[in-house]
Amino acid sequence: MMQGQKTNFGQTPSQTVGPYFAYGLTAVQYGYDFGQVFDSRVALDAARGERIRLEGRVFDGDGKPVFDAMVEISQPDGDGAYPDSPAQAAAMGFRGFGRCGTGTDPQNRYWFDTVKPGVNADGGAPHIDLVVTMRGLLVHAFTRVYFDDEAHANDGDAVLSSAPPARRHTLIARRGESGGQVVYTFDIHMQGEAETVFFDV
Repeated sequence: MMQGQKTNFGQTPSQTVGPYFAYGLTAVQYGYDFGQVFDSRVALDAARGERIRLEGRVFDGDGKPVFDAMVEISQPDGDGAYPDSPAQAAAMGFRGFGRCGTGTDPQNRYWFDTVKPGVNADGGAPHIDLVVTMRGLLVHAFTRVYFDDEAHANDGDAVLSSAPPARRHTLIARRGESGGQVVYTFDIHMQGEAETVFFDV
């Protein structure tokens, strides 16, 4: 190319996310011989709040479980506080962030051992922010998890109220119990009639 000559090669084609995130981000879960920064344990022994497990599956548009999705969550502790540094997270016994893949569970579930979040300074209903990354996506999908036993608070939540009334149930986790542990179930439907509400953030 001659000096000063400009050539427009056009935009590079978009690429969907591949399975490499399992190797780089959920290494322990998939049996690689090196560690990872975050996993599915969000609440450590000293964390404040009611101990819960959040679990569910990710379904594709045909209603089939996705075996290689990665789910990440972010939330405050039971007092509504987020750790703002590794040192504070260690002092709180609460990491505030978790990451889990769906590929190693026989039922293709994700799970997080955490605490039920309190209400933070922004107000609204208790909730957990959740991100899904999987094959076929150009960018992650963002949603929120609310709780079925917080009906009064849910009614006053501005973000939940912004979802179409007929689809708000797709943002609600169902409380149950398994082996003496409180378990909230939150299945994520990427497409189809049961599609989970996702937010443009």
